[in-house]
Amino acid sequence: MNQDYIKPDNWSIIEEGFHAERVESSESLFSIGNGAMGQRANFEEQYSGKTFQGSYIAGVYYPDKTRVGWWKNGYPEYFAKVLNAPNWIGINVAINGEQLDLNKCKTVQDFRRELNMKEGWLSRTFKATLQNGIEVEVNAKRFLSLNQDEMGVINYQVTPLNSDAEIVFQPYIDSGITNEDTNWDDKFWDTTQVSHDNNQAFIQAKTMKTDFYTCTFMESKVFINGKSVLIEPNVSADATLVSYSYKQNVKQGETYAIHKFGGYTVDRNHDKNALVTAAKSVLETATQLGFDTLLEQQKQAWANIWDMADITISGDVKAQQGIRFNIFHLNQTYLGKDSRLNIGPKGFTGEKYGGSTYWDTEAYCIPFYMATKDQKVARSLLEYRYNHLQKAIENAEKLGFTNGAALYPMVTMNGEECHNEWEITFEEIHRNGAIAFAIYNYHRFTNDYSYIPEKGLEVLIGIARFWHQRATFSTAKNKYVILGVTGPNEYENNVNNNWYTNYIAKWCIDYAIENISKVEAEYDTDFTRIMNKVKLSKAEISQWKSVADAMYFPYSEEHNVYLQQDGFLDKELIKVDELDASQRPINQYWSWDRILRSPYIKQADTLQGFYFFEDHFSTEELERHFDFYEPYTVHESSLSPCVHSIQAAKIDRMEQAYTFYLRTSRLDLDDYNKEVHEGLHITSMAGTWMSIVEGFGGMRVKDNTLSFSPKIPKEWDGYSFKINFRNQIIKVNVNQGKTNFELEGGESLDILVNDKKVTIEANSLVTV
Repeated sequence: MNQDYIKPDNWSIIEEGFHAERVESSESLFSIGNGAMGQRANFEEQYSGKTFQGSYIAGVYYPDKTRVGWWKNGYPEYFAKVLNAPNWIGINVAINGEQLDLNKCKTVQDFRRELNMKEGWLSRTFKATLQNGIEVEVNAKRFLSLNQDEMGVINYQVTPLNSDAEIVFQPYIDSGITNEDTNWDDKFWDTTQVSHDNNQAFIQAKTMKTDFYTCTFMESKVFINGKSVLIEPNVSADATLVSYSYKQNVKQGETYAIHKFGGYTVDRNHDKNALVTAAKSVLETATQLGFDTLLEQQKQAWANIWDMADITISGDVKAQQGIRFNIFHLNQTYLGKDSRLNIGPKGFTGEKYGGSTYWDTEAYCIPFYMATKDQKVARSLLEYRYNHLQKAIENAEKLGFTNGAALYPMVTMNGEECHNEWEITFEEIHRNGAIAFAIYNYHRFTNDYSYIPEKGLEVLIGIARFWHQRATFSTAKNKYVILGVTGPNEYENNVNNNWYTNYIAKWCIDYAIENISKVEAEYDTDFTRIMNKVKLSKAEISQWKSVADAMYFPYSEEHNVYLQQDGFLDKELIKVDELDASQRPINQYWSWDRILRSPYIKQADTLQGFYFFEDHFSTEELERHFDFYEPYTVHESSLSPCVHSIQAAKIDRMEQAYTFYLRTSRLDLDDYNKEVHEGLHITSMAGTWMSIVEGFGGMRVKDNTLSFSPKIPKEWDGYSFKINFRNQIIKVNVNQGKTNFELEGGESLDILVNDKKVTIEANSLVTV
């Protein structure tokens, strides 16, 4: 770990003491969201110190023109950027004419920040002495409503402690904002109208190029000792900002508070000409309910989420805090309400990776959403890719592929590839395999086959066509090879025959052929429609099969393992434990050239294939490959520890499995990769959930039956989780020495426990 200031707690993330050097890190860790919008944990009041300001609206982005030293044919024209949206949380606070600014105060004491994950709110309290000698106590609490997801609420309280004081609250909204992440320092927002009336303010602004129309809004009320007071505010407005000033003489020991309601209405959900009207409706609802009622609704909404999604761990507070932190942020980022949205690797916590969709969704996130929510949520994520199939075909056409071959983007907002690193854009083509695997995984878990004839088969055909065309026949090997790729291990670029890529390419073709046959036999109407649309012939399918059947897989007879790629054994094979710790992480200390020549693996690569296709290999084969590759793995991708934790548990390496679990669950809390200030690793958080459910719990679907092989780290007294399997809720409670399985309602269910059949009756419990 690289930081250790978050206090262990079962349900909250807590920071005590104000330290300016932690501000940006904490802004990430304490971020809040509700699926429709989110924000870093910036201070409401003015802060002149180093800070990363960020508020974000789901689905709103800007196509920032690609910036590279040398343009290559096929490069995407832009890198999509999630936009720092107009700021609605700001409340300037003046006390006897001096601005409250923690960077300038004489002293800051009793500083405490809490992100309450159980109830879904962020609070901050402190005592500060200003340069003018006034000492105040501040209590601030805010949340983004899950029920009213266009709205957020702030309760900001100031109590003068050593004298009476004149306090001015100046709530504002501001569209004159910039992005941390920008290629050319473009202007991203065009403010079109600023208006205000009767304590309400509105800024209408649209994004440049993409023309997303938004309205940022606010309304405020002020209180003395909890009682509403009417103050005629002064109003100030310019081209990009509106502020109200509420001045009040406050006696020593009295509490002056402001309730601020704010948020965004967007033309993705409303007529662009009626955004102010929509905002007024949101404000009317919010102000009628008031802060306290809205907070109670927030608590209940989160209670409903936790009832299904919670994982309990007894005997290990840091492990418990870690998994709940991960589950909390996954639900803040994506709730499945809008099929037009997807899951960005940073969610609403930062701007790195552009807020776009990666293969992380299919490889890591879908299992979490399938098992903890209604299966419709996971299906929506699959439909997101179906809706982008034509764009995937166009992406492939730009690179020279034909006949409906589809290459899904590595990075996207709307289906277009928008990543501007050549080794990713052109070479990290394994992402296509994850799209197909997600379709298989969805059917395997939910038993809902309908998606494949309705939509999924077209995706599988486009992907199979791509792999058929991307493979090359090697006369020397008398096999089909795939050249010039980057596998999941991004510390190797432009390699030949990455085993994982070749293996998943073969699997994709075989899986597409299998489903073409099934749809032809059982869904003749859909089959006729699809074949007429894609113009697929038996002869073309036969050509695919010849590629799949003759795919080359590099193998070392000496080590008795599949090789990560053709040249892996040509490297100087120095294991990670022989590296100087001062050189870690290597991506922050080594040149890229040195990294590429090294044997070091950023994340599971060959082992990623063993994770996806575990049933294709024996446990002995997994153990052999794990022992060969893990010692060269630096785990400098957030997606790495979870896969290794699952596999370590599978081969009974529980100490390693536990260590990897702690690393994945506390990756951000303890800042393992020295980058948490940039934002959190949202998509890998789903891998943390998998490391418990699939790793320690051993959950699989075998022969169409839910299966478990429970194990427990020695550090834990017990753990529990729930699974929604085919619309039946199973609660699993693992303790040292025994495991309970409980079925909530429905009909009886047969499961496998350590490969033995166990029947659970409805509303009953079985102990194994």
